[in-house]
Amino acid sequence: MSFATQPVQDYTGKGSGPRAGFWRRFAGLLIDGILVGIVTAILRVVLKTPGELLGIVIEAGYFTYLVGSPRGQTFGMSAMGIRVISLADGQSIGFGRAFVRWIGMIVSAIVIYIGYLWMLWDRESQTWQDKFAGSVVVPVSAYPPPS
Repeated sequence: MSFATQPVQDYTGKGSGPRAGFWRRFAGLLIDGILVGIVTAILRVVLKTPGELLGIVIEAGYFTYLVGSPRGQTFGMSAMGIRVISLADGQSIGFGRAFVRWIGMIVSAIVIYIGYLWMLWDRESQTWQDKFAGSVVVPVSAYPPPS
């Protein structure tokens, strides 16, 4: 089993082609977690409980806005050269589906992170949040974002 970019050979949709590997996705999420975590920690120290609630709103906005944008990538994803696209048509998933994907990230984490590991044996290399949103994570080299 390889953790590098994994080609998908028998899917015929516009989102077919190589997928981002586990470790690239993990590193991108780690970078995003550090960025969002620093902001949330500062808000908690300064504002206490309201800061915690504001931190959740900021996290939701961060993942929803950046993943739902035409580029389809957070800062961590950008650093790792990966992006999120729609499995059906290879386009941006939009803000609504990006929000659903963020909810899926929480569900994936709640169940002992099984949802994140799901991509290791899934035919399309999708995590639960990808399945929730009908998305896939791909290398930018194979699917460059719009200019």
